[in-house]
Amino acid sequence: QVQLVESGGGLVQPGGSLRLSCAASGIIFSINAMGWYRQAPGKERELVAGITSFGTTHYADSVKGRFTISRDNAKNTVYLQMNRLKPEDTAVYYCKTHRGNDDYWGQGTQVTVSS
Repeated sequence: QVQLVESGGGLVQPGGSLRLSCAASGIIFSINAMGWYRQAPGKERELVAGITSFGTTHYADSVKGRFTISRDNAKNTVYLQMNRLKPEDTAVYYCKTHRGNDDYWGQGTQVTVSS
């Protein structure tokens, strides 16, 4: 069974920082690509950042230069460092991976940037 558990969300002021974590089990973590998505109220879920098994990263234009995705294979954990947060970053953030033709999602963690 695949399980993804996000943590690290919370309330932060504009300009502040948060680091999200996603702990994975049930997969061979070191060979899986991982991604962070978010869904704001009234908006579609969107890809925020992704990282391949080789460490190649990609980011949505809206977060480039502010967010950094990384992985620690020894801990089976993917991180999303979020800096210079803006009110428009407010959303539920989800961790995602895939195995075969199946996608797997975490339960989500709320990030609220106050203004």
